[in-house]
Amino acid sequence: MTLRALLAVATVSLFLSACGGNNSRSITSPPPAPVTYTIGGTVSGLSGTGLVLQDNGGDNLPVNAAGTFTFPTSIVSGGAYSVSVLTQPSSPAQTCLVTNGSGKATANVTNVNVACAYTIGGTVSGLSGAGFVLQNNAGNNLTVQMNGGFTFSAPLASGGNYDVTVFTQPTHPAQTCLVTSGSGMANANITSVQVACTTTQTPQWTWVNGSTIINQPGTYGTQGTAAPANVPGARDGAVSWTDTAGNLWLFGGASALGGAFNDLWQYSSGEWTWIAGANVTGQAGTYGTQGVAAPGNVPGARAGAVTWTDAGGNLWLFGGYDGNTNNNWFNDLWKYSAGEWTWVSGANTSNQNGTYGTMGTAAPLNAPGARWEAVSWIDAAGNLWLFGGNGFDSTGTFASLNDLWKYQAGQWTWMSGSNLASQSGTYGTQGVAATGNVPGARSLAVSWIDPAGNLWLFAGNGDNSAGTNPVLNDLWKYSAGEWTWVSGSNVVNQSGTYGTQGIAAAGNVPGARSAPIGWADAAGNLWLFGGGGYDSTGQGGKLNDLWEYSSGEWAWMGGQNIVNQGGSYGTQGIAAPGNIPGSRSGGVGWVDAAGNFWLFGGAGLDSSVTAGGLNDLWEYQP
Repeated sequence: MTLRALLAVATVSLFLSACGGNNSRSITSPPPAPVTYTIGGTVSGLSGTGLVLQDNGGDNLPVNAAGTFTFPTSIVSGGAYSVSVLTQPSSPAQTCLVTNGSGKATANVTNVNVACAYTIGGTVSGLSGAGFVLQNNAGNNLTVQMNGGFTFSAPLASGGNYDVTVFTQPTHPAQTCLVTSGSGMANANITSVQVACTTTQTPQWTWVNGSTIINQPGTYGTQGTAAPANVPGARDGAVSWTDTAGNLWLFGGASALGGAFNDLWQYSSGEWTWIAGANVTGQAGTYGTQGVAAPGNVPGARAGAVTWTDAGGNLWLFGGYDGNTNNNWFNDLWKYSAGEWTWVSGANTSNQNGTYGTMGTAAPLNAPGARWEAVSWIDAAGNLWLFGGNGFDSTGTFASLNDLWKYQAGQWTWMSGSNLASQSGTYGTQGVAATGNVPGARSLAVSWIDPAGNLWLFAGNGDNSAGTNPVLNDLWKYSAGEWTWVSGSNVVNQSGTYGTQGIAAAGNVPGARSAPIGWADAAGNLWLFGGGGYDSTGQGGKLNDLWEYSSGEWAWMGGQNIVNQGGSYGTQGIAAPGNIPGSRSGGVGWVDAAGNFWLFGGAGLDSSVTAGGLNDLWEYQP
């Protein structure tokens, strides 16, 4: 073999050796590049400078204008992304909020939204009360608990209008907060809204009219003519209305000198007017023709009736007791309109049994039995609701009742409770509504309706869960066809737990009582005064304590926590911190057009701490 051939063989051998020869190895391809996706979206509303977005806590992206954006770093397929604002814009300052900002990248992400807007806020000063709530644009509420800066949770887009108002004023202590610089257009973060709170003057009683001495006769003057000297005589168990003009009306009651009245009075512009009825007690009714108004019609003398005012300003009267030795209880329904009485329904004879019909079904013949000392409500639709009292059940038995009735479109409907007297309460679980729950039979309770249309009932003389009586301090709510036992005891004769005057607390509760005076303020809170019951020591007698029930808690607002207090009248017509009506039960109350409370008469104690009938008129500005 030639040298050239040998060299060729050696070269091939070396090549095969380098390539593995007969022991050749596989050739490996490089790994494929990972699949990645971009992360981006859209910025809107940006007008400030300096906005920096960040993805996954490290990938920063300055954004100088509204529009689309994409982060410089892509994300491996299936990898997580989380977009946030690292630096908010300035010049002008804005607040940018991210939506659709997190997830896993399975495709290019383009739906991250960054909306830049302006915050609305300012400063509160002088705040010391609780329950203060501001509102922006009639919907974004902000509870403020202390002085200093505040910012609403919902920002506004550039050019959006803001309107900051007080939604709820502070209470305990009561304050009035006023907003300045509260409205405008948002072209920057708003920090200039100013809210200044001042403590409302402590509510005070004013003795307006009537005597400081018990058992005074009436001064009637000329029927239909107001005069400064006119005044109804001392009485308890009278009834009252407020008309659409804000005038106070008074009817009947049991005279402190014996018998019952059927006189009708109006109080307006500081003077009483004897409108109708007799100026002596014991008068029988003149019914006329049912459904027909007439100048000579008039209900008979009575006490403990039920009254209400309809949407048209007409005055309505149901039931009551004539106070005579004949023991006449009524179930007649009357309307007073345009200066005349109309006998609308019920009997023109006394002591009628209840005709209940089918529960929940209205019928022309249905009618509550004759009764007195019941309570009533008017719902948002103008319908009457009637509960309990002392009267006649479906069998003719006379005792305390717990039936609930509705009067609508000229017919009565039995809605709840029993058609038999002397029923015990079924309390269930406190705070829990149930079909089987129902207050026990009672009279001389107090009632009101809240802005949501719920019916409320408190205390009275009646039957507890064990069927014993006399006086209660249980609080009930009726809503959506069911009763709820809200607070107080299911056992009778409880002492009051007063706490600190002016401070609401979960443990506070008025003592058991009957025939208190009640008002509902514009916010739907109950105000309660006096009655016959139990004080903080468990002593029974007449009370002159003033309470407010608001947001689920009682607050003792004034008066004494001890029974049998005389009145401190001060100077007639002058409000003063020391003024307070004497302890009493069976008075009547009104709420005037300005929201002030009025109180008249009752059975109680005068300025000399002597017990008897009262005819004093008081005003309280809550």
